[in-house]
Amino acid sequence: MKSDRHKNYTVDNNVSATHNLLNALVEIGLDAHVIHLGTMGVYGYSTVGAAIPEGYLPVDIEATTGEKVSQEILYPSNPGSIYHMTKCLDQLLFAFYAKNDGLRITDLHQGIVWGTHTEQTKRHEQLINRFDYDGDYGTVLNRFLIQAAIGYPLTVHGVGGQTRAFIHIQDSVRCIELALNNPPEKNARVEIFNQMTETHRVRDLAKMISDMTGTEIAWLPNPRKEAPENDLIVKNDKFLSLGLNPTTLKEGLLGEIVDIGKKYAYRVDRKRVPAVSAWTKDIATKINRDPEGNSLKSVS
Repeated sequence: MKSDRHKNYTVDNNVSATHNLLNALVEIGLDAHVIHLGTMGVYGYSTVGAAIPEGYLPVDIEATTGEKVSQEILYPSNPGSIYHMTKCLDQLLFAFYAKNDGLRITDLHQGIVWGTHTEQTKRHEQLINRFDYDGDYGTVLNRFLIQAAIGYPLTVHGVGGQTRAFIHIQDSVRCIELALNNPPEKNARVEIFNQMTETHRVRDLAKMISDMTGTEIAWLPNPRKEAPENDLIVKNDKFLSLGLNPTTLKEGLLGEIVDIGKKYAYRVDRKRVPAVSAWTKDIATKINRDPEGNSLKSVS
């Protein structure tokens, strides 16, 4: 969302890469099972008062005869960013190639991943995962964990009423394994899972971590164009029925702060923490702020 150049790159890179893969599978005649690690962001974050189903929405359409015709359609897309828009376009590509060419595809609508270690990466220190904390790529919970570890104010944008879905990184790996072992049949529609385990409001996460660590909370203007408050009720029955046993935030938060955040705090560049990339030009004039008082230059 930084500039026209960044937006063009995101669309060209994400959409073309997906289509090239699907096109190649058809061309070479390979009966592969494609698993796409997508995002909950395809649904958007508006409040509808009902649980978001796993990919498909049952609807009744009034026929010309006046009778009701029942169908299942892809849940209406409502992207809030260029990135999420490309994932919505991915959905349409998947639906077409599954219908037209019989490709077997599973689309995982993943929530925000938190945590660092999986059972595999724990085997050696050099296998540690990337830990994004910066204003552009840092996911909200991991960003809070790093901020708490280095004594940086927890940056809540807007009123913190944004509700998001979360999943621990080990559970994310487990979900991919479960999807891999349960492929759709050839010529079946795309299999869609909601890959998340719990939802929280941003301000509630900040308070939880502030209470655990004593870190203060900084309330900043929101660089995103989004509703200040939203509810998020999500169905994730499929993975639970396949045996997923979720890791909850309360089970692992403190360990991440102490064992990972504090251990690698010396690597953190504090100047990269603030979010200065605005999603619209009018918002850009309002967000050039750093809770530690440093002068910032927006890249918008």
